[in-house]
Amino acid sequence: MIKRLWAKLGKATLPSADSEAFDNVPRHVAIIMDGNGRWAKNRGLPRMAGHHSGMKTVKRITMAAERIGVKYLTLYAFSTENWKRPRAEVDFLMKLPEQFLEVELKDLMANNVQVRMMGYREDLPPHTLKAVEEAIERTAKNTGLVLNFALNYGSRKEMLEAIKEIAIDVKRGELAPEAIDDRLMHSRLLTSDIPDPDLLIRTSGELRLSNFMLWQLAYSELWFTDVYWPEFTEEHFHEAIQEYRRRARRYGGL
Repeated sequence: MIKRLWAKLGKATLPSADSEAFDNVPRHVAIIMDGNGRWAKNRGLPRMAGHHSGMKTVKRITMAAERIGVKYLTLYAFSTENWKRPRAEVDFLMKLPEQFLEVELKDLMANNVQVRMMGYREDLPPHTLKAVEEAIERTAKNTGLVLNFALNYGSRKEMLEAIKEIAIDVKRGELAPEAIDDRLMHSRLLTSDIPDPDLLIRTSGELRLSNFMLWQLAYSELWFTDVYWPEFTEEHFHEAIQEYRRRARRYGGL
């Protein structure tokens, strides 16, 4: 199994057990899943067909990440700006978590995957929230890959909310201004209990972050592809991982 996976990652030989190569798989991968609508349009299909097909890619890439040892996979499922889309499309998108979890939760459980969500629950329809919270509860004790859905998430809102909390604590005298640092800010973000992404992948050829994890991505490696999300395969994912492994991460040092 390991030998086949490393062959797919482009390794000519299998590293030894103490090789640094085993330590160079990104711990946390974040993905902006883009291009569902354009994929559908190119095939003369409604946008909803693209979103439905993209849902199948979620399962495929989750299992690929789990197999190579990624610990956290964060998927940008619905942004705070996506509410501006046509009502019919928004309604359809809000049904996808139910459909995905209804079909795939059994396999996620079997593969020890833990489901989480980061985002703002108050605006989500009850049926969407119920499905997500049930999956979170049922997988809470799983110890494998953490599948983190960014649902009704926006990074600017996240940072503003964190700053407001810090300002309130300062005003109350519970926090000294000089105590505000990177660690404190991280503790107030929605990702306070997971590490920052090592690698960001964005599909569909767009070269922007789209209000996604702006604080957390400060030192992440970025990898872009023209491939639309419904067409994104395990091989494309391995290509991104291989590129990540070739890069030297210096965090501003030498």
